[in-house]
Amino acid sequence: MAASLNTDSVRMARRELRINAAMPAHAPVPRLLGGFEHGEWVVIVLEDIAGSHPRTPWVAAEIDATVTALGELARALTPAPLSDLPTAADHLTADFACWAALAADPPADLDAWAARNAGSLHEAAQRGLAVLRTGDTLVNMDVRADNILIREDGRIFFVDWPWGATAPAWFDRLALAINVIVHGGDARRITAGIDPAVVRDIITGFTGYFHYQSRQPPPPGLPTVRAFQRFQGDALLPWVQRAFSERTP
Repeated sequence: MAASLNTDSVRMARRELRINAAMPAHAPVPRLLGGFEHGEWVVIVLEDIAGSHPRTPWVAAEIDATVTALGELARALTPAPLSDLPTAADHLTADFACWAALAADPPADLDAWAARNAGSLHEAAQRGLAVLRTGDTLVNMDVRADNILIREDGRIFFVDWPWGATAPAWFDRLALAINVIVHGGDARRITAGIDPAVVRDIITGFTGYFHYQSRQPPPPGLPTVRAFQRFQGDALLPWVQRAFSERTP
């Protein structure tokens, strides 16, 4: 990635190079073969994994296999192999404040229920953020179908690590659940054992982020990202509404 195209992407590439270099050999991630900077370019050379992405809408067998692989990943990366990583909350503090921005100036096309409840949704996102200040597992933070490779022998690998951070060991399972909700599939099998209120609050935080960011101008070099964010926000909002309507007093 070149700095003249997108300076944020260059910083991400540098972080990804450092995180991949620290991965233990038994973690289900591609091996780092090399990396360097040349002029304004950052180059990362990773092991080629001959595999395919999980199918979307998600199918039960691939959900279960991915959950199992995420357990292997969490065990390999607890404690985190780097001692100075940010927490997941550090990465998400601004993102999880997006419901407050939407409450202050609701877009005309924002769902009516979301507009009425934006203040309460912001409070939920802040509760979720507090939980993400804990934990000593290195997590990917962006587990989704296009960042997963299933090798022909069935082994699963997790790629794309610029957002690596410390968090509770279950965080990447919750990220997977978000992707399953967005693309279709049974997410309930993924979040077993995680406090349902925590699941609700963290997914609420991501939903606000997607809805706010999707209405901003596109960043340099990434013309399609806003449509992708809107797609995710629109898919998650009905889930959030149901989660709040089903909660017990």
